[in-house]
Amino acid sequence: MSKQPQILITDDEKSIRNILRDILEYESYEVEEAENGAEAIEIISDKEIDLVILDIKMKGMDGIETLEKIKESKPDLPVIMISGHGTIKIAVDATKKGAFDFLEKPPDLNRLLVTVRNALKSSELERENKQIRSKLHGASEIIGESAPIQKIKDTITKIAATNSRVLITGENGTGKELVARSIHSQSRRASKPFVDVNCAAIPTELLESELFGHEKGAFTGAVKQRIGKFEQADGGTLFLDEIGDMSPDAQAKVLRALQENKITRVGGSENIEVDVRVISATNKDLQKAISDGEFREDLFHRLSVIPIHIPPLRERKEDISLLARQFLSELGEKDIVFANKSFSDEAISALKEHSWSGNIRELQNVVERLAILSHEDEITADDVRRLVVGNQSSKKAVSELINDLESFQAFKEEAEKLFLVKKLEKYNWNISATAEAIEIRRSHIYNKLKKYDIER
Repeated sequence: MSKQPQILITDDEKSIRNILRDILEYESYEVEEAENGAEAIEIISDKEIDLVILDIKMKGMDGIETLEKIKESKPDLPVIMISGHGTIKIAVDATKKGAFDFLEKPPDLNRLLVTVRNALKSSELERENKQIRSKLHGASEIIGESAPIQKIKDTITKIAATNSRVLITGENGTGKELVARSIHSQSRRASKPFVDVNCAAIPTELLESELFGHEKGAFTGAVKQRIGKFEQADGGTLFLDEIGDMSPDAQAKVLRALQENKITRVGGSENIEVDVRVISATNKDLQKAISDGEFREDLFHRLSVIPIHIPPLRERKEDISLLARQFLSELGEKDIVFANKSFSDEAISALKEHSWSGNIRELQNVVERLAILSHEDEITADDVRRLVVGNQSSKKAVSELINDLESFQAFKEEAEKLFLVKKLEKYNWNISATAEAIEIRRSHIYNKLKKYDIER
């Protein structure tokens, strides 16, 4: 049997609370009471409340202030405001601050019950929509129980309902986009777009058009008007990944957009208002980039209102067991071939011994490799040692090449191939990121892949 919705009545008049309780309990709702705002906030934090009926005129903390505090901690909790001194201005003010509806006292019985049912239904639909969006966008719960990850989860809970800008730092593969999506999915903007831009993957000359859009004829190839990422994210969240790779010109325009909440399309003159929460991420040391004159200090301070640093996997190895088993379970859900696969405790211990230079992204790839290439349903420590190339095994592989190969040319080519595959795995086979990291052109990597017949 499903749980009946629990409604909190907050009013300093006991007679009103009694009337509302009688009506709602007759309709089989469970009812809690509070006689002031402070008591209501306390009950909401302790119990699973589904709806609040809140009086505007109360002693101490009034209804509007109480509403604001409720929305800070529980932005999705529906609140119906009631007042014996209702005006259109009060009703508009309450609605702007997040109230579901406004009723005059004493409330009409039918109107009250219809409003309660609508509010509860709306809340239920919003929860379902969030779950669907979470699955579609991969914004699942952040996996881990280590102290650093718990701190990140706590921070997300505190800041999600705000519009504060967030700067996420951490190495490649630590899960910066997952944290950004988690913030968005728990925010008031969850029903609006989450738009991501990888600033490192877009050529400098095209980045401004990508972010701000362009007008027809703005430059060669601009055959029609284009809406940029800022406008696409209006009302929602814009995730600027690899923000440290943004050109100085683009930095200046982003700073202006953040200062004025307005953008101008390339080749245009119209100022377009945008309501966007910006979350950015980088694997670079922006303080050093500022010192080197490569990144604007004023933009850094605009972006990093709330800093979140994600530690590398090698610093939270206690999470490896949860992560590895979760990735294996996800493989089993996608393909029945992997449904019976599992890790032995010794295999998990062996995984914890690895250095994980590619972080969670590397672990996910390794789990898939183990699932495919292990001989039995249970993945063993021997499988891990055989199939997972760690720092020590890399050294061993090089020494084996020295012993096995007589020709310097053959050794050079095999070592080059080994190095390239290792780096591509580290950067999740992202050609641009790998090329930048090992300081060669992308075209050279493509040539090497073809030369050595390397496939992902």
